[in-house]
Amino acid sequence: MTIREEFENQIKEFVDGLQKHISTDDGQWTVKGFIDVFQNIYTISSDTKIVSKILEIHLFPKVMEFAKQYGYKIVLAEHQNYYPDISLVKTDDENIKFAVDFKTTYRDPKKPFICNGFTLGSHGKYFEDRTSTKNIQFPYGSYTGHFCLGIIYNRIDGSTIDETRSHTIGELHSIASVVRDFQFFVAEKWRIASDKSGSGNTANIGSINNINDIINENGMFSKLGESWFDDYWMNYNKITIPDGKGGTNKITALKDFVEYRKGDISQIVPKHTRALNKGKK
Repeated sequence: MTIREEFENQIKEFVDGLQKHISTDDGQWTVKGFIDVFQNIYTISSDTKIVSKILEIHLFPKVMEFAKQYGYKIVLAEHQNYYPDISLVKTDDENIKFAVDFKTTYRDPKKPFICNGFTLGSHGKYFEDRTSTKNIQFPYGSYTGHFCLGIIYNRIDGSTIDETRSHTIGELHSIASVVRDFQFFVAEKWRIASDKSGSGNTANIGSINNINDIINENGMFSKLGESWFDDYWMNYNKITIPDGKGGTNKITALKDFVEYRKGDISQIVPKHTRALNKGKK
C-alpha cells in the first residue's frame, strides 16, 4: 500500500465519524446561530459562503485530532485565495504532504440526487507549473496527493428562518437550523472532476454534480486516470482544432481532447443528470 492509499483510508475512516459531531439525531445542524456577551442568540444566514466557513470552523478541532493521531502537522493557507485550505505535513518526513480542500454544497431541492457542484482549485499558474508558489501554500508537485473533504446538505426553506429577531439560551433547541441532512465524502479531486470550468471567467476546475458519482469518485476522468486529468486541464482552452466549417475552436471538451491525443473516448465517464441505481458506479 502506498502512502497515498494509506492516507486515503485514514481520512475516509475519519469522516465516517463526523456526522455525530455536527448534527442532531434528527439530522439538523447543531449550530443554531451566534451568541453575544448578553447571551442573545442570532440565527445565521443560509448564504452558502457563510455556511461553508462555519462548517470549516466547526470541523477544525476534529481535523486537528486526526492530524495528531496520524503524525501530521497542519499548515493553514496563508492567504484567503491560496490553495489548499490546509496542508497536512508528516512530522517525521516533511517531503510527505497532502493538500486537503474543504468543499460544501447543497442538494437541488427539485432533484435531490444532484448538488450545486463546487470548484476544485485553479488550473492556472501553479497547476501548469508544478514548481510555482503563486497562490499555493507549497508547490503543487510537492504534494503526495490532492484531496477534497466534502459535505453535501439540504438548505432549509428561508421562510422558516427569522433573521430579524434574537433568541434566548432557553430557546436554543427550538431554533431552526439553516441546513440539515449532511452527507460527507472524501475524494481525490481528479476523480470527481468534470471537463468544464467551475466558476465564471476564473480559471477554476469544475466538479461533477451527481451525488452518487461524487460519493463513488466516478468523475469524468476516473477511468482515464490522473495523467489525463492533468494534461487536459493544463491545456484547457489552449489547443486549437478545426471546427469542420472552415474555422477553428479551442478545446474545452474532454471528448475533443481525447480524440486530439488519440486516446480511447470510451474511457470517458459521462456526466449523469438523472438518478442512478444505488451503488452503481
